[in-house]
Amino acid sequence: MQQADSAPPAHLGLRGGTRRDRAAALDGLPLPPLFLPPVDAHRRLRGPYTAAGTIARALVPDVLAADPELVRRHDIELLSVAPELAALVPNSRETLTSMALPAERTRFYARLRTRRIANGLVEFVRDALAALGHDGPRRLVVENTEHAETTDEEFLAALVRRLDPGTLTVVLCGTHTPDPGGVLAPALDRHTTAVPVTPTEAAPASGMDRPAWHWVASDGLLDGPDGTAARTAYEALPAAERAALHDRRATQLRRTEELSLTLGALPYHLERGSDPVSEAVPALWAASDHCLVNGFYTAVVDYGRRGQHLVDGRQNTAQWWKFGVQLGLALSMLGRTKEAEAVYDEARLLSTDPAVHMACAYSTAMLYTRHNDPADRDEKKAKSLLNSAIATASLLHDRVEQAFQSAFYRNGRALVEVNLGDPEEALRLVTECIDDLDRRLTPDEHRLHRSVLKNNRARVYAGLGRLDEALADYAVVIDQDPNHAEHYLERGNLLRRLGRGDEALADYSRALSLSPPFPEIYYNRGDLRLSEGDVAGALADFSYVIEQDPEFVDAYVNRAGIHLEAGNLAAALQDARAGLRLDPANAYLHTAVGQALAEGGELAGAEAAYDRAVDADATLVSALSGRAGVRYEAGRLQGALDDLCRAVELDPKDAALRYNRAFLYQESGRRQEALEDLELAAVLDPEDAETAEALASLRGRLDSA
Repeated sequence: MQQADSAPPAHLGLRGGTRRDRAAALDGLPLPPLFLPPVDAHRRLRGPYTAAGTIARALVPDVLAADPELVRRHDIELLSVAPELAALVPNSRETLTSMALPAERTRFYARLRTRRIANGLVEFVRDALAALGHDGPRRLVVENTEHAETTDEEFLAALVRRLDPGTLTVVLCGTHTPDPGGVLAPALDRHTTAVPVTPTEAAPASGMDRPAWHWVASDGLLDGPDGTAARTAYEALPAAERAALHDRRATQLRRTEELSLTLGALPYHLERGSDPVSEAVPALWAASDHCLVNGFYTAVVDYGRRGQHLVDGRQNTAQWWKFGVQLGLALSMLGRTKEAEAVYDEARLLSTDPAVHMACAYSTAMLYTRHNDPADRDEKKAKSLLNSAIATASLLHDRVEQAFQSAFYRNGRALVEVNLGDPEEALRLVTECIDDLDRRLTPDEHRLHRSVLKNNRARVYAGLGRLDEALADYAVVIDQDPNHAEHYLERGNLLRRLGRGDEALADYSRALSLSPPFPEIYYNRGDLRLSEGDVAGALADFSYVIEQDPEFVDAYVNRAGIHLEAGNLAAALQDARAGLRLDPANAYLHTAVGQALAEGGELAGAEAAYDRAVDADATLVSALSGRAGVRYEAGRLQGALDDLCRAVELDPKDAALRYNRAFLYQESGRRQEALEDLELAAVLDPEDAETAEALASLRGRLDSA
């Protein structure tokens, strides 16, 4: 972290000492008034979004009075982080995914959803400052950040990256630095000024009454001399007395009826209470289920591990597997596929239940066709596992379950068929599933999965180029699930392929209105705007993508191109180099560097950049033609001609390439070849006056020769 100085306002990172020490250190700094009382981020309190939920609960009542539309715009984010706000904030954008019964869930949120929620919350906090009419800057103090859950790490990292410290100075406090493998530690390094806190001389404990109870009532977070004394007293008690204190605290927490407490403090105390198997196991499973539905996958892994620790898998395999289903799925979504496969392997060892083996076969198949790194995928193994699941499903006796499971596993095999290069077979399978469920189930049964099937068929149709049929399926799924943003994104992409730009823009805008900030949609809209000549709109979209996700390389590529077209060489170089730090072998970004340097007269640097671009992608025409120009300016005519010949070979219908090569041919004395290029360029672009003039001039010279 940078060292603190007296320069402009900066976010701060306080490390060391106790909470009292850090509070004293803050009192000695020239900081603006508090925006809210200090917030505790320790995951033990409320699990995912402990800090973000506390901020939301504190702000929403006042913001509702001042600017209810601001709350409505962010209802998804607010209800995700603070479900207790449901009494104040109606969810206007429910989807089949969010409403599905546990037994009917077949679609889960992408793991990047929490990043989108974090960005939406940052914008809510930023706009709440204005809505509440503060007359100057404020500060927000967040404690225990080294113990923040992954969701809060993402939120706090986005907060210090995106908010102006002159408007809201964020102070992130803790005894030590967060896990370097998380997202918060790098954000502290880049976006906060370090303020080391020297622990003060330990004062004696205050002599509190019932110190052991104080330790439990603090949820084990009391620090300083009082915390040490309280913990010592707690640990000195017999195990039964400690358990009784945890039971008492659990009773208090349950009386609050705050859902987020059931994700943190409540299961913590029940695990240490008098009957952890009967009390903590169902609490952990409920917490896991809530987080799975919302896409908080790191928390699901935590609850699953803790739940399985309490359950004897040999004696109570069914309960162990309830955790295993969610644990394996969460690990898969997080890309931790080896751990996920280990869960499924252990389930096979523990259980002889056909349903368990059927589910494990499907889930392991998804690892080998979807979740594993490409080098570790095996489509044939995935297909064999899915065939096993399909065979087992055919033996089920329950009408609804047999129909659903058969369709579910055949739909999985359709994905494998696509990956094996047989989309026609995939189409047959998905259509068969749709027809079977329509015939065997009532309209209200498994609505989510039937929508998923039609969505998947639309994707297969699109891959086959049958775009009208794909659009017909998207029309159905949008009618059935009108608040699901991805449907509009996918249909917008299809409409763009069909040249229906206005309709595509409308779908992208609708998708954006249904989701927390979604960089991919803004990128697609920006790309479409750019292709239709709306440079200002495209620039705004690409800039917003980079603000949300500074690692979105393609946005740097496109924004650098816009800057080059505008003659803003410094901005183009800045974007290209920022993108190259993320993707050092990106040929488009090296080309942008080359173009910017060439236009600035730095020919040697430009040629080196073009060399790197061609090394990364020998088929990139813009790099070859750019390097040709630099080589010509440097007097190396043959090298320039070699590059243009290769470029024309790659794109023989590009009139500009033909025109430029004709110029070099003339410079080389090869007039007949120049004439052929100019004649073809004139056919390819008959409206180009410069080509027509050059062609007429060359013909005149040839006729007079």
